[in-house]
Amino acid sequence: MTLIPLVMSLLLSTAMIVTGILAVRGKRSLPISILAAGVVSLFASVQFLLLAAPDVAMTEAAIGSGLTTFLFFFVLGRVRGGRND
Repeated sequence: MTLIPLVMSLLLSTAMIVTGILAVRGKRSLPISILAAGVVSLFASVQFLLLAAPDVAMTEAAIGSGLTTFLFFFVLGRVRGGRND
């Protein structure tokens, strides 16, 4: 058994924790927080690939990282560019 999967898993876990903290603590810039949350999902999908769960990894990448991030940016644009009814 090699140490490469273990090291990759530890690095991804650390990166997920750091970007998760950035997503929660990013009070000054909402787009940075949204991107950080998307990166956490992307790192999670790579982690699922390392755990030999490609179906879960594809779902996490498509829904968690892609669609959710797009939806957050879409709503942010609608809220900031909205007008009073």
